[in-house]
Amino acid sequence: MTSRRSPTVRKRRLAAELRRLRKEAGLTREQVAERIGCAPVTITRIENAQSGARVGEVTLMLEAYGITGEEREALLQVAKDARKRGWWHQYSSTIPEWFRIYLGLEDEASELLIYESEHIPGILQTEEYIRAVMSSGLRSLPEEEVERRVALRLKRQERILGDEAPKMWAVLNEAVIHRLVGGREVMTRQLSHLLELSKLDHINIVILPFSAGAHPAMDGACNLLRFPEPMDPDIVYIQYRRGIVYLEDPSDVEEYVDLFDQLRSRALGPAESIALITGLTKPLSSAPTRIGK
Repeated sequence: MTSRRSPTVRKRRLAAELRRLRKEAGLTREQVAERIGCAPVTITRIENAQSGARVGEVTLMLEAYGITGEEREALLQVAKDARKRGWWHQYSSTIPEWFRIYLGLEDEASELLIYESEHIPGILQTEEYIRAVMSSGLRSLPEEEVERRVALRLKRQERILGDEAPKMWAVLNEAVIHRLVGGREVMTRQLSHLLELSKLDHINIVILPFSAGAHPAMDGACNLLRFPEPMDPDIVYIQYRRGIVYLEDPSDVEEYVDLFDQLRSRALGPAESIALITGLTKPLSSAPTRIGK
């Protein structure tokens, strides 16, 4: 059992429990809203984890559902934990709300399944690689903004190296390790960083080779997060340019579990993947250092 208490995960858990209890009590959102003195949309937002519930609101909701004793106290503690600020709050001016949600989920996940088709996943990037990716955007960012984003990404990486590091499977399309992001020197150090991380027992980095041909993830990158507590179900994270999609319906999640099983079965094994990455670092390190050459 993890000792981590991400407020994002607690809010999600509280939402699911309050929704379940309301249905078991046979009450509509409108009836609950009338009893606690709020608008029905407030109940909807709480149950969908779109907004955090105040402890006083949760207390009144539990009274309406007839919840007492240890169950009541446990849920009130969850509500208190959900109101706390995560470490990522200090970067709130830098990151959009939808990504703050992801950081909160990632912070407590016990397993990360990642498929990336275009670049090294952010949580595995070196600082130089991060800067090179950021400089490739449609618009230039102020230097201060770049520094905050770099610091945030490096802070995220502490999780996979800490005492409660999640298990990780990162499946990388072969194009990812061939693409010269930042030039040869930057890419050599990035690939060497992958090799170092792959030595850790909880991290598996495998390559989906070009020779695998067509595969079921050709529509893009995706992440699947798993959590240590059974009451916190798996969630799929899919990012697009201006936002994010979270999939929580069990049938949707199962589809992506099958997808990752397919990707891992078609990818090279860990030892073969390490050999391929190692083979790429040698010609890169010995070649001319001009960008993109």
